[in-house]
Amino acid sequence: MTTPSPLAVLPARVGGAVIATAVRGLAAARPAEKPMHPVGRVLRGRLERHGLEPGIGVPFVDDAGSDDVVARESKGIGLPPGLPDIHGLAVKVPLGGAGVDDLLADPVEGGTQHADLLLSTNGWGPVARFLVLPSAGMTTRPLTTLFPYRGPRGAVLIGARYVAEHHAQLAVAGLRSDWQVFADLHLEAPEPGTEQADDPDLEFDAVLNELPGLPNYEWVRRVRAPSYAIARRSRR
Repeated sequence: MTTPSPLAVLPARVGGAVIATAVRGLAAARPAEKPMHPVGRVLRGRLERHGLEPGIGVPFVDDAGSDDVVARESKGIGLPPGLPDIHGLAVKVPLGGAGVDDLLADPVEGGTQHADLLLSTNGWGPVARFLVLPSAGMTTRPLTTLFPYRGPRGAVLIGARYVAEHHAQLAVAGLRSDWQVFADLHLEAPEPGTEQADDPDLEFDAVLNELPGLPNYEWVRRVRAPSYAIARRSRR
């Protein structure tokens, strides 16, 4: 895994600027709702980490373990059913002994109770993994973090691919290397005949709530932070 090159940084900077501009417009149009990913559903689940060998130097990825999590499947734009949209998967992982009920009752921002993992429908190849791509459904296209994390041995991307409606495999990769599966995310299916509800107060922020051992690059913070701030102000 290598340090991001200028050619890898440029698409992310351009994408970040486009996203920030879009969020400002959406926030002005619907200030009482989530300007980003307004349509979604919240699901409880279990993240089963079976470890990675050889590892990347991050215990969260390298070591086996399991966590009860809260996840939100969503549409980035909120288009009507049947139309391609940018789908998102957000996962809130408790840290330091916190429980899922604690996070739902009092989601801490910028604290130590949880880490947020945010993925959107992207490509899977060396170039397409940096491109946000619409999909017909939540499970029909791979998802990635789009922006790399600063791993101890170089840049790290996290991706997910659904292998069933409520089962996604999580994988890691460098900027151009192959993906390596390190975990399975099992989401609870809604009761038959019911639709899983959304939670408009549940917030996710990949800048404030970083994964343990995988901080954001400073340039990623500069690109992403304005969009998150705009979204928070719009909701409040």
